[in-house]
Amino acid sequence: MKIGILETGFVPEDMQGEFTSYPAMFEKMLGTLDPSLHFESWSVLIDQFPASINDADAWIVTGSKHGVYENLPWMIRLQALLRDMVADGIPVFGVCFGHQILAAAMGGTVIKSDKGWGIGVHEYQLASTAPQWIANAPASMRLHAFHQDQVVTLPETATVWASSDFCPYAALQYGDNAASIQPHPEFSHDYENALLQSRRGTVIDENLAEIAEKSLGHTVDGGNFARWLLAFLHGKRTRKAA
Repeated sequence: MKIGILETGFVPEDMQGEFTSYPAMFEKMLGTLDPSLHFESWSVLIDQFPASINDADAWIVTGSKHGVYENLPWMIRLQALLRDMVADGIPVFGVCFGHQILAAAMGGTVIKSDKGWGIGVHEYQLASTAPQWIANAPASMRLHAFHQDQVVTLPETATVWASSDFCPYAALQYGDNAASIQPHPEFSHDYENALLQSRRGTVIDENLAEIAEKSLGHTVDGGNFARWLLAFLHGKRTRKAA
């Protein structure tokens, strides 16, 4: 199985020696569970796009420092590509910015939230009708968050499967082949903390930084989420092939 990763943002330059890239985080997250997986990445934010939506069996859209509302040319092109994937039944999963741009592509609205930054380990409640690919769905899950933008108007075809008081539309599903989540299951504690410290006292005020830093004492469900995501990608691929 080949997974295509659409890179919409770069790890800050001063961290790339240790953390490399967002596609590398997903490769480690999923490849550890299934070494037979193949990966290929396209840096769409510098206009590197796949030639076809069939260049991979399933797709992941990464996070980014950009806002969907910037409407840059590569974002407009990416939204069209995502609509084609959804319409053709090709599996696609968005994370953070990927969650937001998939929502925008499907008719939703994304803004810079007046709630401010959501940083650190956040807890999300799962809907009673959580997707089938989430095996033995728990009542809640904890994942790393690092965002200010939020989806505030749902696309007509979207259903909410995870939420929090801070982020009501934290996870969405579109039919059976497209889904997304606002937090970062691919982030490690080390990367979340490095990103926090790099912005502390400038982008992130000290009070929020202290709260976020303390939250990193909580364990996260990244490992479970990796298994769920793999089930989503494999399950939809099998269904499409059938």
